[in-house]
Amino acid sequence: MCDNDEAPTEYPINGTLDLHMFSPGETREVVLEYIRVCLEKNIHKLRIVHGKGIGVQREIVRKILESHPNVTSFRHESGTGGGWGATVVDLRPGTYAGDT
Repeated sequence: MCDNDEAPTEYPINGTLDLHMFSPGETREVVLEYIRVCLEKNIHKLRIVHGKGIGVQREIVRKILESHPNVTSFRHESGTGGGWGATVVDLRPGTYAGDT
């Protein structure tokens, strides 16, 4: 999430995670941590913005969500909210079930 020479950046936890500032190599760690913190804050509906591009981050996000025990469902955002560039996630209320 940060270079070794930089202090960690505070990221707002409001249910929307924009992955544009993260590399594909960071995506797994960032998404898992964001889910964990959202559950701590009783946020159960997420919007993960991964962009349309060639789909690298979208596929990483989908793989994480498919097997994550706290995810009840996920889908591409419809309408003007981002379409293929964002995924809406529903989380099961409760304690974070750990990394997948």
